[in-house]
Amino acid sequence: MIALDLLRFKPSLKSKRENGKQLIFCPIRRKFLVLQPEELVRQLLIVYLIEEKEYPKSKIAVEKSLKINGLEHRFDILIYDKNNLPFLLVECKAPEINIEKSFSWMNILSDTEVAKSEININRNPFEQAAQYNFQLQVPYLLITNGISTFLSKMDYENQSSEFLLEIPTPE
Repeated sequence: MIALDLLRFKPSLKSKRENGKQLIFCPIRRKFLVLQPEELVRQLLIVYLIEEKEYPKSKIAVEKSLKINGLEHRFDILIYDKNNLPFLLVECKAPEINIEKSFSWMNILSDTEVAKSEININRNPFEQAAQYNFQLQVPYLLITNGISTFLSKMDYENQSSEFLLEIPTPE
């Protein structure tokens, strides 16, 4: 798991209240969006990627459509490398979604019936990201809920992956 304090980027976020709704500004899509827990995680991570990791805004795509088996899906964040090839795929979840339990469910951290029964999401975030990545074939896959963050470096040749403790800098 990566130690990542996204809340320290909260002062960099722009927000406003309009028609009784709290809105948050997305610097990539250049518009205000309804503030939902998952959107807050997504925006905090975007600020982190831009300010801390120095990813150029022009290389970040947010909530774009992707067709998988004829069905439309939307990935959260996709970073492109200097050659405009998909480099880092990010799946964001709301903080209340315990993604460590998802790891347990996948038998990565533990193999307990308790962990399986405590997953309270419709879809395992790792399965979801892997499904998107099947088409994209990115070198790095990141899943975060703003509290827990996991990063895998994919090795397609050997059909394996390894967990990393730091998000790579742009290539």
